[in-house]
Amino acid sequence: MDLQSSSIQPCCAAKRSEANLNSLNLNVPLDVQASLQLDPRDKAVLPSDHERAELQNMVHLAGGSFLMGTDDSEGFPADGEGPIREVTLEPFYMDPCAVSNAEFARFIDETGYATETEQFGWSFVFHALVSPETAKKVVSVVQSTPWWWVVQGADWRHPEGPDSDIASRLDHPVAQVTWKDAEAYCRWAGKRLPTEAEWEYAARGGLMQKRYPWGDELKQGGEHRCNIWQGKFPTKNHASDGYVGTSPVNAYLPNGYGLYNMSGNVWEMCSDWFSPNDHLTGPRHNPKGPAKGTAKSMRGGSFLCHKSYCNRYRVAARSSNTPDSSSSNIGFRCARDA
Repeated sequence: MDLQSSSIQPCCAAKRSEANLNSLNLNVPLDVQASLQLDPRDKAVLPSDHERAELQNMVHLAGGSFLMGTDDSEGFPADGEGPIREVTLEPFYMDPCAVSNAEFARFIDETGYATETEQFGWSFVFHALVSPETAKKVVSVVQSTPWWWVVQGADWRHPEGPDSDIASRLDHPVAQVTWKDAEAYCRWAGKRLPTEAEWEYAARGGLMQKRYPWGDELKQGGEHRCNIWQGKFPTKNHASDGYVGTSPVNAYLPNGYGLYNMSGNVWEMCSDWFSPNDHLTGPRHNPKGPAKGTAKSMRGGSFLCHKSYCNRYRVAARSSNTPDSSSSNIGFRCARDA
């Protein structure tokens, strides 16, 4: 298969609707199909927000006004990165790290929640992470981005397929979860997903209009500051940053607010519906995105981002995916009202 032959897509994450399920024998039972239409919060007995609120490890962010967006020449205007505008936020809390496999496992153990990905029975896995044995069973790929393989049995416990596990990656970010799964976790934890504006404010770490959470240079003193792709995407990653796949949630140095991995590692889901132009006329005080949409916003880029393909590990960069989609490189972190 020629992984370089496809037309370039705007994001290095696949949508569930792009999978060619006609070639798969998934046969999702009718009762499971019906349950996938339910609010995931109905599938587990979840404690109240008050009972689960744990603020002691969250970072308090003062809010106020900041310059959101960018007119950077490296940006993607069609994504709605610009124009630069002044946005004002109320104070809020943000987790210093993305939700880890260990934290998500605690949620599952306490609630018995079944993720949407587990119910679907498959998820998207980046081709280079699939074992030779599992690769023999892959019968469908995303044609526009053929490095995304449809792998049966891939879920948060088995990120690369049924013969993989997270035993050595409990401190890595949970992946292979959908937006609804993330919402269910947040409700259990007494938290919520951040808005895009909150996420960008937090990612900037107090710096004004810098390209990355630490400044304008990708490396500082020759030191890697994030987990992204090095090499020729999507066939060769020489992993000079130390990781082929995900890294621990607290890898690398934190930004000025004490937040880790705001660039790279995994895309982080936000609460907003995605729109490339809603911000042009929308509110400037605590913006929350459009009232409806078809895809949810994601921020921060992932370990698969590379300047030649998906230069979206910049703090102002944006992407999106449908709420039912999951893959090797999408996770989330939590926020909370102050």
